[in-house]
Amino acid sequence: MPTEYRVGVIGSSDRGNYGHGLDRVWLDILNAEIIAVADDNPKGLKDAIGRLGNPKGYADYREMLDKTKPDLISICPRWLDQHREMVLAAAESGVKGIYLEKPLCRTLREADEMIRVCEDNKVKVAVAHQTRYSPILQVVQEMIAEGKIGRVLELRGRGKEDHRGGGEDLWVLGTHVFNLIHQFGGEPEWCSATVLENDKPVEKNNVKLGKEGIGPLAGDPIRAMYGMNNGITAYFNSVRNAKGYPSRFGLMIYGSEGVIAMNTGFLPTVSWLPDSSWTPARTGKEWIPVNSAGPGQAESLKDTGHQAGNISAVLDLIAAVEDDRYPESSLLEARMAMEMIVSVFESHRLKRPVSFPLENRENPLTLL
Repeated sequence: MPTEYRVGVIGSSDRGNYGHGLDRVWLDILNAEIIAVADDNPKGLKDAIGRLGNPKGYADYREMLDKTKPDLISICPRWLDQHREMVLAAAESGVKGIYLEKPLCRTLREADEMIRVCEDNKVKVAVAHQTRYSPILQVVQEMIAEGKIGRVLELRGRGKEDHRGGGEDLWVLGTHVFNLIHQFGGEPEWCSATVLENDKPVEKNNVKLGKEGIGPLAGDPIRAMYGMNNGITAYFNSVRNAKGYPSRFGLMIYGSEGVIAMNTGFLPTVSWLPDSSWTPARTGKEWIPVNSAGPGQAESLKDTGHQAGNISAVLDLIAAVEDDRYPESSLLEARMAMEMIVSVFESHRLKRPVSFPLENRENPLTLL
């Protein structure tokens, strides 16, 4: 018989709510039962109790952890200023696994501490980079390994570039893109970046507190270039209110024999251009859809939303707990995505390229 897991849920209706369904995912896991939920907003707590099958409710997540001792827990708020304290409290309470909303946290120092405490307590943490759990991602990896686009030369990522474009886009949505850049491009060696405001380099007076608990934030546009350890060059750019229709949010993978374009999500839209010139207007080559069954195949998956991605993520988290391994989208992976984000501001602050790992583990904008 499979192990039965007792699950706790931490939300915060006033500060990031319950993320993208990180609370409800456990209702579809057969060997998991939600036994408790915590929310410091009374109405939010009442709603969550009704939504999650009438578990015990708590106004204080620390009290919930102490009294119910769950095996697994979802830390759901999107606001990242609460993540460090919630992760440390959960890890030190004896939980075995944590499903955590992204972005990871506010500083690399916080990320380092979260990793140390979780490893000391043998706690597995999966971060909700849902694209990492998509079956299409494996298809893309196989296509690259088979040489469908030749040698990978460049990776180009963009954010959603809506009203959050620039620094906020880099933090909140760039984490997905950098997670994919790390997956396909290897380890970053250096970053060179410029952060502008009104067409001038950002200075101390441009820095303001970002939304969703990000902390000090500035910049629009963001221009960043990375040197990866296998010779690939990666780029990330974001400009406020410059979005396309459909959105350009995602990653372009350019190879010597073609291009793969993908957005993010559990079932991302992916296309393959077998064209070494990258210009189908000249060659007459056409983009070929790529689905979970392979290039040019019909998509058989029915559930493509957040819930499907969350289910895949928590099933992998449970397997990681039982097999004593890292989850597919681990704390280490999330810290790397965050370090690539922070390196943009550090390169701008120092006015030169910076090397990985970054020596400065604080928010660079506080040091301008």
